This record gives sequence, C-alpha cells and structure tokens, in this order.
Amino acid sequence: METDRADGSAVRRPDFGIDAPYVPAGYLAGAVVAAVPAVLFGPWWRITAAFFLLGAGIYLHTTRRGKFVAWERLLDRAAIAEDARVLDVGCGRGAVTVAVARRVPRGRVAGVDLWRRGDQSGNDPATTRANLEAAGVAERVELHTADMRDLPFPDASFDLVVSSLAVHNLPRPEDRDRAVDEMCRVLRPDGRLVVADLGRTARYAERIRARRPSATVTRTGLGPIMWWSGPWVGTSVVVAGPSGE
Repeated sequence: METDRADGSAVRRPDFGIDAPYVPAGYLAGAVVAAVPAVLFGPWWRITAAFFLLGAGIYLHTTRRGKFVAWERLLDRAAIAEDARVLDVGCGRGAVTVAVARRVPRGRVAGVDLWRRGDQSGNDPATTRANLEAAGVAERVELHTADMRDLPFPDASFDLVVSSLAVHNLPRPEDRDRAVDEMCRVLRPDGRLVVADLGRTARYAERIRARRPSATVTRTGLGPIMWWSGPWVGTSVVVAGPSGE
C-alpha cells in the first residue's frame, strides 16, 4: 500500500493481506445469494443475508485490524529483551514478524513459512521481504522456506517462539503435535512460547507440558477482537514461560 508524504512523494507501507481470503468471499457470496429472496419472501431471508454480511464484516475487521491489536498486547506481556533471538513459525506476509522485529533492535528474527496462498492472500517470500523493508526491519530478519514439522534450526536456538494462526493448517493431529514439538525443541530452556490458533489449543497446551514439564503453561481466549466471523470461530492463545511466572 502506498501513501503520500507531505512533499507529495509516495512511501510504501506494509500490506499484510487477508487470512484465508476464500472465507470472507464465501460470506459475501452468501449475502448476495440471500439478497433477492430477502426482498421477495420476507424476514427470514433478510436475517440470513444479514448473518452472512455481518460475518464477513467481523472477519475482515479481525484480519485487517483485530489481530494486530491482539498481538501487540501479547508481545507487551512477553517483555522481549532488545537483543532477543525470535522465531515466527508460519510467518506469512510478516504481520507478527514485523511487530516482533520492532521490539528487538539489537536482536534477530527468523520467519518460517511454506508460502501457501490459500492460507493468506498474496503469500510469498518476495511480498514478505517487501513488507519487512517497508517497515524498516529487514536488516534483522531472515526468511526461511521450511516446514514447521522440521524446523531448520539447532536445539535451544531462540529466546522467543511465536506462531499465529498457522498450526491448524496441518490436517493431521500427529502433524500438529510434531510442529508443537519442534517449537519446544528450538526454544531455549528459559525461553517463552506464544501460539495463537483456532481450536485444538488445549491439545497444544498438553503437548507443551509434556515436552517442557518445568514450564508454566496457560491457555486463554482472545475474545471478540480475534473472532473470525463470530464467537463460534474464536482464537485462543497458549503461552509457555519459565517456571513460577
């Protein structure tokens, strides 16, 4: 996205796209399909059209605004050191990557993704790199094309590992377990893990407790700010940190 400076020249700002763009498109299509019978046949069709339209609106607000606010709050609580080494698993177009990189001016951030466009519109490493450059953090971020089930890093490499709405894209439970195991493996013993996702987060928490029995592990809902069309598709976050927190 480009905006104008005061002198009339253009400056590019990051554009992080839309998560799973087929979902709001489906809601909008449902609203359009219901619109004609809503006019002809009465209130139930109007309620149906309104339901689809409201769902699309909530979804678009979450993907374009809500998730950014939620992650700023999560990162505030993480109290990241300025020289921390951080990993973003399933980084996509870099929304969380940028937010983290701004907090570690003397640190390093690694982003990992398979760059599938079904997961996020326009998802590819060139777009992510352009967003990092537009945000002024590219010099301290490295991008990797890799599977979250087999992270290309040594054990205990990172002070903080984050993941936003990525693990659920793995279809099999054993694959999701493996991804959580890998995040635990590359995290330092006194590090922190923050995983926000749709559903299944109770299992993530159990898996983390099994792999890091001395850690303090919590699981909470993020509320309306991270609803993906309504409360029936809400986001929860699992946070694991040093014992006693």
